[in-house]
Amino acid sequence: MTAGAPHVLDNPALASLTGPHAHFAEKRGRVLRYPVDVSPWLAMPDAPDAGDWADLAALAGPGAEVPLTAYAGQLPEGWEITFHVEGVQLVDDGLTTAPDPEAVRLGPDDVPEILDLIERTRPGPFLPRTIEMGTYLGIRRDGALVAMAGERLHPPGWTEISAVCTDAAVRGQGLATRLVLAVAHGIRERGETPFLHTGAKNAGAIRLYESLGFRLRRTTAFLAARVPERLPEAVS
Repeated sequence: MTAGAPHVLDNPALASLTGPHAHFAEKRGRVLRYPVDVSPWLAMPDAPDAGDWADLAALAGPGAEVPLTAYAGQLPEGWEITFHVEGVQLVDDGLTTAPDPEAVRLGPDDVPEILDLIERTRPGPFLPRTIEMGTYLGIRRDGALVAMAGERLHPPGWTEISAVCTDAAVRGQGLATRLVLAVAHGIRERGETPFLHTGAKNAGAIRLYESLGFRLRRTTAFLAARVPERLPEAVS
């Protein structure tokens, strides 16, 4: 990170929940989160203090598992890491975007079929109301949804591309690439810039995204931690 004010993509959930997605925000103190049926993402301040951790615990509840994406500090006493995967953040650096004539806009009525595709392909979390976070596009074959991609976090001036997945029966046909470029086209049409996250060990996906015109902006980490069942007594 360079000196000076942090970039909105350094804490994209916070920038999203205090910006274009503020209407989703559930808040306690300085901690914000999406409704649990929209997205698991939550937002902590850049340098959380003891009060912020207490607010997060109260918001999530004892024993809950909470995501702490990109957090690199020490956890308070009693908290434990339950999930840790290194990741990367990539940003548009010359994408050649285009709408796709076969892509269709997905909506609430498509959610059961979307969840079925997500379950088979495992691109990452997708919940019953995730569809409300932005535009989701899909490709159907013989009436069945076989590929999709859409928009998730929305920091000011940026939109994250997420839920990129293709059914195993039609992989190798370039459907994911077409959908990424179509979603990116819609983002660009709004005057915003696409970005995305993926696992640092997902070399094939990183190569593909870089070949399309994304560049690595930074490394990050996808973390989850468990809230203690009992929290230390507050000192008055």
